[in-house]
Amino acid sequence: MVGFENHIGKITISENYLTELVKHAVSDCFGVADVSNVSTFRSAVSALTAGKAFKKNKGVLIRTDKDGGLIIDLHIKVTYGTNITAAVNSITHKVSFTVEEAAGINVHKVNVFVDDLNT
Repeated sequence: MVGFENHIGKITISENYLTELVKHAVSDCFGVADVSNVSTFRSAVSALTAGKAFKKNKGVLIRTDKDGGLIIDLHIKVTYGTNITAAVNSITHKVSFTVEEAAGINVHKVNVFVDDLNT
């Protein structure tokens, strides 16, 4: 759960909602083939369990910093021939805008990790 307080009161938003929101925003970005697993360990466990383990936050880690803003770590696969710099910049801006508009939480940082290339 991610919580914050504003003039209306205390608001909590589930991490699952934010994860799905980020995945949806990323899936619309040009050049993104898929959201990949967060680590090699998680990839191995996910492969052995037919994707049932760690499915909840596949490729998206959301945490808060000391100021209450969000830090989003995103692991993706890109399509061959994609300008990676342009794609990462586009993803960073789209994810920040989408989360801030939908949830009203400030996004302080979006870290995009390109883990694989889809040919």
